[in-house]
Amino acid sequence: MILPPGFEQQSIVTSLGRMVYYTQGSTPWEVVDGSNFTDLPNLVFLHGFGGGSSAYEWSKVYPAFASEYRILAPDLIGWGRSEHPVRNYKIDDYITTIIEFIEQTCSVPVSVVASSLTAAFTIRAAIARPDLFKSLILTTATGLSDFAESYTRSFFAQIISTPILDRIFYNAGVANSAGIRSFLEQRQFARPSRIFPEIVEAYLESAQQPNAEYAALAFVRGDLCFDLSLYITQLNTPTAIIWGQQSQFTSPEIGKRLAALNTQAIKIFQSLDDVGLTPQLELPGVTIGLIRRFLKLLEL
Repeated sequence: MILPPGFEQQSIVTSLGRMVYYTQGSTPWEVVDGSNFTDLPNLVFLHGFGGGSSAYEWSKVYPAFASEYRILAPDLIGWGRSEHPVRNYKIDDYITTIIEFIEQTCSVPVSVVASSLTAAFTIRAAIARPDLFKSLILTTATGLSDFAESYTRSFFAQIISTPILDRIFYNAGVANSAGIRSFLEQRQFARPSRIFPEIVEAYLESAQQPNAEYAALAFVRGDLCFDLSLYITQLNTPTAIIWGQQSQFTSPEIGKRLAALNTQAIKIFQSLDDVGLTPQLELPGVTIGLIRRFLKLLEL
């Protein structure tokens, strides 16, 4: 895993296996007054899903907060360097392990930054356990079947649901550098020129982990999708949403409709021009500025 300077790998054990996470631990992030990193307020970064996803997705953003917060950036179960149990992954697997991760690493309510489908899982986790969450900052928060527009009915999802074809797809279209780059260019980034070799390398390392195909194919088949509009009205945690105008999975109009369902909790909706699904990788500086601003606004 490609880590920023001064960050190290740690882990906890969840009900589905060991979850690896990354946090600051050495130069240049020493706390100058002699206190420990654990004395800082917690800030959790949760990556989204796609072939080869991992905590690397936030690695250009979270170091900017390491002087003020204890950073916790896990690889979710089935992704990155966390355990990859051989199972048919379900929605509750991720809601449960997100809750377990926060319970084991944080002693007070925490601010969480999360991406895409994981952002939707985080909303449901915050509904189930509001005592664990202080605020949410979410990029492209979608269940991918919002307002009854089911992704699982798409031609692509039906193809990947076919036995044997799913493994062929994964090996040929995901677990190699050409497949990774093609996915990033066509589905994730607004501008292919922003895809640097390091990004492809990081995604490829995650995609080639043993049994990595199980979580990835569950995502592509649509096993993890749901209609977020059925849940979002139950959210009480102060929330800000960032949405790339060029997102290939769901348009900003879907995001605005979701936000309009709960204006009491969702206090900010910010769209970004010329950005796709992951502004944290395309425009990390802008994303940092927005997160910093929203953390302050949500605490008012």
